[in-house]
Amino acid sequence: MDAPILVAVISSAASIVVAAVAFFLTKRKEREAEWKKQKLEHYREFMDALSGTVGSDSTSEEERRWTRAANAIGLVASHRVLLALWQFQDAIARSNPNPSRKAHDEALNKLMFAIRFDLQISPADDPETFSYRLWCSGTNDPKG
Repeated sequence: MDAPILVAVISSAASIVVAAVAFFLTKRKEREAEWKKQKLEHYREFMDALSGTVGSDSTSEEERRWTRAANAIGLVASHRVLLALWQFQDAIARSNPNPSRKAHDEALNKLMFAIRFDLQISPADDPETFSYRLWCSGTNDPKG
């Protein structure tokens, strides 16, 4: 085979391989971005629904919305988030024989850090020194 023809064949083959690899990597990044977008939307709905249950002015409809959102994040959440969610649910359950604000706050904090970790958001603060709080209307206590 002639050298110029061999160079042309190798160049063509290399171009096709590079194009195929670039296409594959681009599609993979697009799928990852879409997956992250869906996760974020589920978590946003969950937090919005959770905010509706804070304080004494929550309704049974808001509690049902939160329950649906908590169940729905099971579709996208990591195992770490699910464990933190279950711990939070145990802490706030009406059937909890020893409800405590400290246990609630610790479980909420753990859940928030797990969600941020799942979304690959680097925490700016140490989980040991930072505490999340939910704000609610209808009360003078900003801690909810």
